[in-house]
Amino acid sequence: MSLDRTRDFLLSLPRVEETLQWDNLVYWVLDKAVGGKMFAMMEPEPGGPHVAGFAVPADQFEPLLEIEGVRPAPYLARAQWVVVERWDVFTAAEWQHHLRAAHSRVEAKLPPRIQRLMELKQREYRVLVREKRAAAKSAGKK
Repeated sequence: MSLDRTRDFLLSLPRVEETLQWDNLVYWVLDKAVGGKMFAMMEPEPGGPHVAGFAVPADQFEPLLEIEGVRPAPYLARAQWVVVERWDVFTAAEWQHHLRAAHSRVEAKLPPRIQRLMELKQREYRVLVREKRAAAKSAGKK
């Protein structure tokens, strides 16, 4: 895999949003404005200490740490996140498996009222996101 191929794959998953935060590309299940949660992140530039990180199902956390090039994610290990040092640690199919599992894990942990947003039509969802962002922006001005 590579940054571009992984990014394309992540953005193909249902209701994934991408932001640039903490000098990383961060991927969310639903927009954070409507209560979405992050499930993966990638370094946008080569040369960092890792290439990507993602949430891991509880039963896979320890086994993944046994793989050379996978380690606990700084600040997020307690939430069972790992970081991967190089793209060649996993095959393309393994990357997709792990990232899809991260997406599913985070989606399943969303509160039911937030999960229901996954069922909205794309246009309705976009309108809701715009409204929530506008409300947050105006609340910040007060």
